[in-house]
Amino acid sequence: MSEDLAADLDAIGSILVIPTILDIVCRTTGMRFAAVARVTERRWVACAVRDAIDFGLAPGGELPVESTLCHEVRAAAAPIVIDDVAADPVYGCHHTPAIYRFRSYISVPIRRIDGSVFGTLCAIDPDPRRLNTPETIDMFEMFANVIGHHLSAVDQVKAQEASLLDERRVAALREEFIAVLGHDLRNPLAAIAGGMRLLRKTPLNSQALELTELIQGSVGRMSGLVDNLVDFARFRLGGGLRLEKGPVQMENILQQIIRELQAGRPGRVVETAFRLDAPIVCDGRRMAQLASNLLGNAFSHGAPDQPIRVAARTEGRCFELSVANGGEPIPPDILGNLFQPFSRGTHRPNREGLGLGLYIAHQIAEAHGGRIEVVSTPAETRFTLVMPIPE
Repeated sequence: MSEDLAADLDAIGSILVIPTILDIVCRTTGMRFAAVARVTERRWVACAVRDAIDFGLAPGGELPVESTLCHEVRAAAAPIVIDDVAADPVYGCHHTPAIYRFRSYISVPIRRIDGSVFGTLCAIDPDPRRLNTPETIDMFEMFANVIGHHLSAVDQVKAQEASLLDERRVAALREEFIAVLGHDLRNPLAAIAGGMRLLRKTPLNSQALELTELIQGSVGRMSGLVDNLVDFARFRLGGGLRLEKGPVQMENILQQIIRELQAGRPGRVVETAFRLDAPIVCDGRRMAQLASNLLGNAFSHGAPDQPIRVAARTEGRCFELSVANGGEPIPPDILGNLFQPFSRGTHRPNREGLGLGLYIAHQIAEAHGGRIEVVSTPAETRFTLVMPIPE
């Protein structure tokens, strides 16, 4: 038996109501053999049987499909009902009754919910029986529908199990993907950055010094991209965001980020206004990443001849950070999707980055119980983080 038919046999065996159905149809009609059969173009396989005439067929047993009437039921997707073969004008001379020596016969198709025909619910008897009545046909069709719905439920469970297995495979690939990004990309970048620091300690002419600064700026941007990709993998593929909170001097962090970003973009002006009364309890590394992403966005998309304005303050139990830049306003149709991953906007297709920075910043803000708001007008584009400060 093929693997598929074996699975069909197991599926019918798992439907506990089927023996009761076969018992009811036999007791109600007087038929002494009833079966649920899997019927394909080439095979007829008994999946469940009630046999009181020693027909000799058990679950898993087969009949040549061309010797049965069930293949006609399957092909037409319609019942065949015979009260007495001897008096039936259609099947009186048919080879099937002669082969299996039955006088009465009924078979109805079993359909899954999607309409496909699984097989038949059928019954035979050596003696004539009164079967061709609305009540009997309705009963068989009702039971066939019950079996079909159960089969569809079994199929759905199997699909969910297969999906769960796929999810486990995806989880394994996720871990491998994060490991590749975290190790195979970060380590070479760290080596390049370290080499540049050593190189800058040696005497260099102005051209070489400018080149090392360019390389350091590129390494910094590449490291930021790798960080964003790793975080994206965790957020979207199930790893989540873990915070390590503690008291943080946000002004020091913001000043350091501004210096780092300005080093790679000489001539860009950043104006600051800080009013931070006390350390803020948060994950300092993640907040630095959030601020760096917001500032990096302003450097990339803001007008280069206008200053970037960074303001931070604490008021009551609330921390607020805003980053504003001049330049073209963000179109309204793009504004609503800014915090979606890979959202770079078609109005500035040549800007650098993967379009993950704002998404990562938004996730970090939410993890801290905060939110990021954006307002974009011809005068300025301003991103504002509003975050509660824990006790």
